[in-house]
Amino acid sequence: MIWDLIALLSSGLFAGAAIYINLVEHPARLQCGTEIAVTEFGPSYHLAAVMQVLLVVTGSLGGVATWLNGGGAAWLVGVLVLASAVPFTLNVIMPINKQLLDPALDKRSARAGELLAQWARLHAVRSALGCTAFLIFACS
Repeated sequence: MIWDLIALLSSGLFAGAAIYINLVEHPARLQCGTEIAVTEFGPSYHLAAVMQVLLVVTGSLGGVATWLNGGGAAWLVGVLVLASAVPFTLNVIMPINKQLLDPALDKRSARAGELLAQWARLHAVRSALGCTAFLIFACS
């Protein structure tokens, strides 16, 4: 069925993008120094957010459709894991995002560096959620 492929592909792309951000993009921005890292964070965040929301929504819809068409309970579990990235982001990561995007933040400050480090740790949770959902879908 096409819905299971959509869920698998979307969750895999979400997981891959999240892992890329944690392992490549964020460390690269940090190597440029805190001021540049905070400056680059804004445009990167805004572009990535659109893509990742679309992947979570698409993957979740595909997983629900597969579950409704007899795909089994694992598909629903996978959807719940993948979709949980949204409330986690809104409730846990978004306050850090807002601080990093605040024009009043001194981009050279120790606080800016602390926010970037905290953001990376929290974003790793999103990577784990995406990987978990992908594995659940792949094994179902």
